[in-house]
Amino acid sequence: MLRLAILFAIISMLAAAFGFYGVSDASAGIAKFMALVFAVMFIVTLILGVTAARKVAT
Repeated sequence: MLRLAILFAIISMLAAAFGFYGVSDASAGIAKFMALVFAVMFIVTLILGVTAARKVAT
């Protein structure tokens, strides 16, 4: 997921450099969405891992 966010951010920068602002805006929006989804999934997984580790330890 993070790899896709980085890919779309690079596409957005390249499109902006070549003057394709519509493509740039769309790619930037997709990159932001993918980064947000990645962050949410990371936090949920982190919380689940911590709670599972506490149950195993006790």
